[in-house]
Amino acid sequence: MEIVYVDMDNVLVDFPWGINQLSEELKQEYEGDFDEIPNFFRDLPPVDGAIEAYHRLSEQYDTYILSTAPWHNPTAWIDKVLWVQEHLPESAYKRLILSHHKNLNKGDYLIDDREANGVSEFGGEHIHFGEEPFPNWKTVLDYLLE
Repeated sequence: MEIVYVDMDNVLVDFPWGINQLSEELKQEYEGDFDEIPNFFRDLPPVDGAIEAYHRLSEQYDTYILSTAPWHNPTAWIDKVLWVQEHLPESAYKRLILSHHKNLNKGDYLIDDREANGVSEFGGEHIHFGEEPFPNWKTVLDYLLE
């Protein structure tokens, strides 16, 4: 069975929505480092279609969540685990990998919105989420489930 890794921020989790909810004071205090805000990740909503897409991918692929958490915000590590437990309790149970070196994971596909943290050196195919030809989950599913 082929392996698919799915990133969290901006792929499963709607990070921009959370930024838009911040007070002006927090936006100023953490400008450029929003991922450093304590307890920020826990209550972010899923990206449109992300939960259904993860379930559908899990039916045909060995699917994992592969994400990075900021070093200077220990609550983010816990928040990401709690987010997965809340939104994907059955299908992603024990399938969350937090790493700053995504290229160390072997797999066929990595769905990620960036090329940082080893994504550009990943041995499989990088599906650049949010960019053409994969601007949303529908296009990703059309490609991977054809």
